[in-house]
Amino acid sequence: MTTAPTRSFPIVIVGGGTGGLSVAARLAAALPPGSIALIEPSDKHYYQPIWTLVGGGVFDKTVSERDEADYVPDGVVWIQDRVQAFEPDAKVVVTGSGERVGYDQLVVALGIQLDWHKIDGLDGTLGRDGVVSNYRFDLVDSTWQTLRTITEGNAIFTFPSTPVKCAGAPQKIMYLADEQLRRRGVRDRVPVIFASAGKGIFGVERYARSLRKIVARKGIETHFRHELVAVRPKSREAVFRGLDDGGELILPYSMLHVVPPQSAPDVIKQSPLADGAGWVEVDKHHLQHVRYPDVWSLGDCSSLPTSRTGAAVRKQAPVLVENLLAYRDGRAPTASYDGYSSCPLVTGYGKLILAEFDYDGRPQESFPFDQSQERYSMWALKAFGLPEMYWNGMLRGRM
Repeated sequence: MTTAPTRSFPIVIVGGGTGGLSVAARLAAALPPGSIALIEPSDKHYYQPIWTLVGGGVFDKTVSERDEADYVPDGVVWIQDRVQAFEPDAKVVVTGSGERVGYDQLVVALGIQLDWHKIDGLDGTLGRDGVVSNYRFDLVDSTWQTLRTITEGNAIFTFPSTPVKCAGAPQKIMYLADEQLRRRGVRDRVPVIFASAGKGIFGVERYARSLRKIVARKGIETHFRHELVAVRPKSREAVFRGLDDGGELILPYSMLHVVPPQSAPDVIKQSPLADGAGWVEVDKHHLQHVRYPDVWSLGDCSSLPTSRTGAAVRKQAPVLVENLLAYRDGRAPTASYDGYSSCPLVTGYGKLILAEFDYDGRPQESFPFDQSQERYSMWALKAFGLPEMYWNGMLRGRM
């Protein structure tokens, strides 16, 4: 026997991150108060793209943190709990407290899961003794602390074989590290190494050409098709598996910037909403679930085959909202997402390449100049313009 919902809403949004809040703001402007419930446990909201610059010593991490309550739109019911299960056949979401929340339409925006546990020896080591990461608020300070004090030995920057949020971030901090080490006069004693599971420096050739030149100019050593699988903190060794030959590469480190393997949240993997890889299975243009038409998804937890960035969410949110409202009115979805994503590739202090592209890797550049070249103007956009656009535009449903 199916248990009835505790309470129900026309629309339930699961996840109060970038995607969830952007959609909530747009829907709240179109629907009566009380029509939308937002399920999100966190008190705080983070602008994560700025963590690269926090790790590079440009900003204090507090600039990335705001109260979640300040961004939950008026008229939206905030259920401050986490999701424990999805029951799409019953059109119910079960929360951690056991509440059964019913819906007419569901938007899943749970983000991506950081699987730190998949790297042996990492537990208890993160944030100390040179093992650092910009991928968590409580760890990002450790990156800058290490860059300020390291004097010799390898500085290694990793990239896993899984999808990751902001795929450019693992190398952005590497370029800042190179410059910081040169400023301190220790770069000749600190080899900088990029050990990446990827096949090359970047997936879109227009920008990869420029990045290869930058890597060569900076004298960065690369090991592609190698994935970090273990850390040996006592001997300060990083163990990598060769993805082509299965061999083992062991590199000593003084600094190890870890980008963890990432995946869809377990609650999605274990639900009927998941595709074979665990992501919410949606149409890549309309963002509607392919098997449950009352379910929609965007952002990092979705199956959309594009880079997982906030810029991608900015283009996805209006498409999802327009199509969801059309569906509620009995109309076919007409808005279409083309896979747009953007990666502001920090290449040094005051230097940035702004990569913008679609599903097919075709450039979709916003400015009337060659964005594959390093520019201060694009650095200023990332450091000052984009955060303002995020807090005051995107999360308010204005852009």
